[in-house]
Amino acid sequence: MKAYPTLGILFFAIVLPLAWSQEPQIESDYPLSKDSLRHKGVPQGTFTHHVWKNSQVFPGTIRRYYVYVPVQYDASKPAALMVFQDGHTFIGENGDYRAPAVFDNLIHSKEIPITICVFIDPGHLTPELPPEPGWRPRPANRSFEYDTLSADYSNFLLKEILPEVEKSYNITNDPNGRAISGNSSGGICAFTVAWERPDQFRKVLSHIGSFTNIRGGHNYPALIRKGGDPRPLRVFLQDGSGDLDNQHGNWPLANKQMYAALKFRDYDVKFVYGTGGHNGNHGGAIFPNSLRWLWREYSLRSN
Repeated sequence: MKAYPTLGILFFAIVLPLAWSQEPQIESDYPLSKDSLRHKGVPQGTFTHHVWKNSQVFPGTIRRYYVYVPVQYDASKPAALMVFQDGHTFIGENGDYRAPAVFDNLIHSKEIPITICVFIDPGHLTPELPPEPGWRPRPANRSFEYDTLSADYSNFLLKEILPEVEKSYNITNDPNGRAISGNSSGGICAFTVAWERPDQFRKVLSHIGSFTNIRGGHNYPALIRKGGDPRPLRVFLQDGSGDLDNQHGNWPLANKQMYAALKFRDYDVKFVYGTGGHNGNHGGAIFPNSLRWLWREYSLRSN
């Protein structure tokens, strides 16, 4: 296992899974805040790079994943957990999200809890991984894993990836101390995991979430409204008026419908709506504040 400092690993623009014919839009309307930049005197956590193959839940796949551990981690105390889909899009030092710098800064200032992050890429249906992480070639199993409304992906996390991570790190069993995030199809995937397993994950951060009819995601607003007792979830949604409108649906409308349904059922929900397109510019700019909102109260008793 090779450890890496939180220096530049990789960034690639966020794109839509499945038949998306256009290139990612480039946005410059939302500048990064100081919380996304490196600061002198803030200690940097470390990354370890891993490969997972021989999955029982998604047979025939191979994928990369990365584990971030902050300097403040103390093995005698359980750390909070945050899982990210399309992991490589979050960890670049020069990308939209710059998760290494953001987590280092906010943990250092005690605004979020000491958190171990697991950044997971979707599966490739090939014997070996591509030479570099990224979108080329596109991970063939991504839409199946992320857009499907089932317990498969939560089972993959809970039975395969997280037990492996927990061999090395002390992670909380408190579902309120476990968050999950993603962009586009990774966003609906994050919600599906929490929806299926609120006993394990109760915090969701979705950017430009694909709550459209790629594989039935458009049904979520109705399921939320009529789905029995509300689940104990906290949900942060982000989208923009310039997001996609195609054969699968209208992304801005779908996210508005999700917010309306969650609000109707009195969920702890926040929706930040801007003017951006299907990319990480807006989500990355508000990422530090999104984390503050998501982890509010919990961070006060966890550092």
